[in-house]
Amino acid sequence: MRLSRALTLGVALVALTAVGACGSSADGGDDGPAAASTTPAGDSRADTTGPTGAGLPKASDVASIAEYVNRYTPCQDVATGDEYDSGHDGDAWGTDEADDPAWAVEERAVCTDGSGRPIALLTVPDMKKFQTAAKASGDEFLVGEDFAVVPVGADAIDGLRQSDLRFLTCDADLAVPSGFEKKPALVDGCILTDHFGH
Repeated sequence: MRLSRALTLGVALVALTAVGACGSSADGGDDGPAAASTTPAGDSRADTTGPTGAGLPKASDVASIAEYVNRYTPCQDVATGDEYDSGHDGDAWGTDEADDPAWAVEERAVCTDGSGRPIALLTVPDMKKFQTAAKASGDEFLVGEDFAVVPVGADAIDGLRQSDLRFLTCDADLAVPSGFEKKPALVDGCILTDHFGH
């Protein structure tokens, strides 16, 4: 809600300065750093090493999400959503939504970026249900196959451009410039793109 709007505003500001450096390959393939990274043998927490069937990274728990995010932007001082909220006044997305079954959020945690701004980390086992709620609310997210991330700070958003996360939006007016990926999401009227802004 308020923070996803902040995500949109931060993305728009960053897009003005970073468009020239953040295009994808002409065929829309995944060629970011995450595709080449590796997970240590025997690490059963997550498969965040590259594309899955949907071309998105997977993470099985909050620790794995934080580890993935930290590859691209600082994600420090990870706390459960309740722990974070007790010291902050609802400035990280999901304070109320994470308890609403309509969102299908299994676990919510929050870390902070290099400037102390929150990044909400959400495990989402039913992404179609999550996208349905996002469409109904008008909120926008960065998503993997089974998790979502809501950064607020412009530097964090800019860093995550280099990841294999995709921008989930149900904004029918979003124009995706040529050279950027644009694929249908799981819910009609929503898209996934590597163009992180309006």
